Amino acid sequence: MSEIRPDFLEFNANGLYCKYGDFYVDPQQPAGKAVISHAHADHAISGNHEIWATEATIAFMKLRYTRYTARTAHAVGFGQPFTIGEVKITLIPAGHMLGSAQLLMEYDGVRYLYTGDYKLQPDSTCEPIEWVKADVLITESTFADPAVTHPDPIEEIKKLNDIKINILLGAYGLGKSQRLIQLIGEHAPKKKILVHHRIMPINAIYERMGYPPGKYQLYGRKMMKAQDEFVYIVPPFTFDSYLRATGVKRLFASGWKNLQVNKEDTLFISDHVDWNDILYTVEKVQPKEVWTLHGNGAHLKKHLGDRIFVKMLN
Repeated sequence: MSEIRPDFLEFNANGLYCKYGDFYVDPQQPAGKAVISHAHADHAISGNHEIWATEATIAFMKLRYTRYTARTAHAVGFGQPFTIGEVKITLIPAGHMLGSAQLLMEYDGVRYLYTGDYKLQPDSTCEPIEWVKADVLITESTFADPAVTHPDPIEEIKKLNDIKINILLGAYGLGKSQRLIQLIGEHAPKKKILVHHRIMPINAIYERMGYPPGKYQLYGRKMMKAQDEFVYIVPPFTFDSYLRATGVKRLFASGWKNLQVNKEDTLFISDHVDWNDILYTVEKVQPKEVWTLHGNGAHLKKHLGDRIFVKMLN
């Protein structure tokens, strides 16, 4: 049986590198060859020479970076293997946002599964997560802490029904905003959703890809002067500029406690896995080893003990 290569993925100055295929995974600095898991800016930077990603990820990158996205961009469908160097790669839906992918990398008979950012909660604005078995699970560990469990997003959204004044709702424009539009439309149907102009072209890509988020309209300055149960969804930079806004309830949709802006009203909606989700993922993938990154893997290492070897990549 082939052995797991401890150095299959390692960090260098540009980011996470696979020397056996001579490519990077979600590099932090421009690289020659890169596989991009999803389009959020902390994973998808501009200036790479050649990239492989899903069609949706490339569309979002082109919207943000225009001609600086990459010299060459290869759109790859889910479940369609391709090869870089000596490594066979297959993109598997990650459930994090539209187009987000796990990377199943196969080399010398060993399967390495890089999750990227992923979530297990249902979300009709993106492809649901799919499961594959692997020898090594390389998981994000943003919320890999037994003290962190994410509440039901539907119950969180239903809180908005009790807020009768207009709401200024801060959310990341890509992925989170579209999920919120869908959730509010379904579970707080009396609310009238307005969106910031920066979110409109992102919504257009969702609609073009067959994942319309629901009913909304472009924000107009005069609208929120009337109290008509408006929910105005804005990206973080705009939300911060409305610090002294009157006649509105300010909320920020996030899984992070430090981003909640009211003691009396919170909106905990995360697009990442929590502690229980990671343990479930380990059960589904059945790895021999777990490698962690993008967070603290110490709790997972302690929990799995001698049963599964855990290595913290960062």
